[in-house]
Amino acid sequence: MTSGKLRVIVVDDHTVMRAGVIALLASEPGIEIVGEASDGRAALELVDRHEPDVALIDLRMPVLDGVATTTEIVARHPRTRVLILTTYDTDADIERGVEAGAIGYLLKDTTRDQLADAIRAAARGETVLAPRVAQKLVAKMRQPVQAPLTTREAEVLNAVADGLTNADIGKRLVIAEATVKTHLLRLFAKLDVNDRTRAVVVALERGLLHRPS
Repeated sequence: MTSGKLRVIVVDDHTVMRAGVIALLASEPGIEIVGEASDGRAALELVDRHEPDVALIDLRMPVLDGVATTTEIVARHPRTRVLILTTYDTDADIERGVEAGAIGYLLKDTTRDQLADAIRAAARGETVLAPRVAQKLVAKMRQPVQAPLTTREAEVLNAVADGLTNADIGKRLVIAEATVKTHLLRLFAKLDVNDRTRAVVVALERGLLHRPS
């Protein structure tokens, strides 16, 4: 930091959002924007070139998403702190960002003062989480460890996600309709839900069910 300012890059594929963040920080004392990018690959080139103190990274971007970008930055430039700045606050998104090595996770309703404070804290090596994100992480930690789905349970739930009836699921998997109902009851208990649709949603949110893309 030859200028004495924290050097920051802003990475977001939405031009207006990126410009807005840069405008918010332009007059902030002690912070200097040294680059901007619209995708993860370009962000890595910026980090290689400038080695900023903090990288503000959107989560969902073309070419290379925020998680992959964060992973690469942390591996190649450990002194650069990554702050996720996104609109997405699902449990899965938060966990992926934190596990990739981001020091903080902020939402785009963050105020200018909160954003500037978060950048300074991140540069000091402090973890920074939006209140809603922190609440979700704490709630997740308090949940009992989730048992994984068995292969058959996953097959049944995927069939449910495909819109099949119990009878159709039985035909697809070559099992009795009563067996399908038994698997569904076990799934409901395991996922703490009361209906088929909710079972699919919860399993996807928890990363227990993987759908073909």
